[in-house]
Amino acid sequence: MRRFAVSLLAAASMVTAALAEEVAITTAQGEVTVNAPPAKVVAFDVAAIDTLTALQVPLAGVPDNLYIPALKNNPALKVDTVGTLFEPDLEKLAGLAPDLIVVGSRSAAQKGAVEQVSPTIDMTIGPDMIPEAEARLAAYGTLFDKTAEADALKAALDEKLATLKTAAEGKGTALIVMTNGPKLAAYGTGSRFGWLHDQTGLPPAIADLNAEEGHGNVLTHEAIAQANPDWLLVLDRGAAVGEDGQSAEATLKSPLVEGTNAWKNGNVVYLPAAELYIGGGGYGSLVAVVDTLTEALSK
Repeated sequence: MRRFAVSLLAAASMVTAALAEEVAITTAQGEVTVNAPPAKVVAFDVAAIDTLTALQVPLAGVPDNLYIPALKNNPALKVDTVGTLFEPDLEKLAGLAPDLIVVGSRSAAQKGAVEQVSPTIDMTIGPDMIPEAEARLAAYGTLFDKTAEADALKAALDEKLATLKTAAEGKGTALIVMTNGPKLAAYGTGSRFGWLHDQTGLPPAIADLNAEEGHGNVLTHEAIAQANPDWLLVLDRGAAVGEDGQSAEATLKSPLVEGTNAWKNGNVVYLPAAELYIGGGGYGSLVAVVDTLTEALSK
């Protein structure tokens, strides 16, 4: 009986191998060839988890903190945890024996470590947010034989982006501000959050911000008052990472900022924090940010 069971297992393995197909997909490190569709997948990148969840791709392992409420509360993601975004648990990972590991952004530096366990792809999304996010979506569609689903999600997102741009027409200037407790930083075109300017069409209230400043350009209340933006697009980093501390509203509130067109006209938009800061480029995160902006700009 045991010999028969082993034979059945071997036969099943051969069938699985026969059904496997090599496909070429675009990653952050160029085009790679992988066996598709992978049966057991572990993802260390929140944006990847977000998009794979939108495609209804089951995951076998995820980091211990997904940050985004919609992901943290999703029953489909109550699976094995395999470390953090920055530090994989290689022992647990090896125990799961995934067919594919997905890293990106904060976990990309660990690619060399985790690919000792299983084949690994880097799906980092860069500052050219929408084209790269949609490229990752298309790649997942190819990889998991869900091209129709990926095309439908892309079409829905493109429609939302078109609606956003229409809502923003003629609405003046914007300043993207990130608060971190009492600290302020500004982001302009070409920066990690510059896609907000690109997709709304709202010109930056401060034109000469340095896009190379990864943590943003140092900002003061005086600079905000001088720029006098029509819109303040605000990201609360503390809220994004779950830290206690001074809120974005408390940090901004001052006579100088309260004198700006944005504040006086009620045009201060507090963006979905974890979705923008941690899940940037993930499908559900993009939709949440775009919907928030569209609602604010449509009033």
